[in-house]
Amino acid sequence: MIDLDNQTTLEVNLDLLEEIAQALSTKEVELIITDDQTMQILNKEHRGKDTVTDVLSFPMDAPFTEQSIFGMPLGSIIIAASFVKDKAAYFDHSEQNELSLLFIHGMLHLLGFDHEVDSGEMRLREKELIEQFDLPKSLIVRTEN
Repeated sequence: MIDLDNQTTLEVNLDLLEEIAQALSTKEVELIITDDQTMQILNKEHRGKDTVTDVLSFPMDAPFTEQSIFGMPLGSIIIAASFVKDKAAYFDHSEQNELSLLFIHGMLHLLGFDHEVDSGEMRLREKELIEQFDLPKSLIVRTEN
């Protein structure tokens, strides 16, 4: 289940996002759609990068056994609405598709994947999910660089 906090005017259809979430985890996920200023503050505070970014993931800091026992959420995904709009226009697909691509990326980070240190496992899993949900391949293209 997704707990949505849309702080912007971006249209969000939760149906596909719920399908993606359920394919990856039975845990609740918080999804926040926000503006550039908030995203830049969060990126600087948590990653030391004073720039806007497309998606940030914050896994719950409890052991998975505690999450199971107490029904704690998997974590939070924060997405910048401007990136959704800009990348959708740039790659010529819908904003909902772009939001879904970024959501997949964020979910995989919540599940422990890390493309910055792995040997391609996250990109492979993204590719499988993109094909499973018939999404545009643009995320694969831009993460291969």
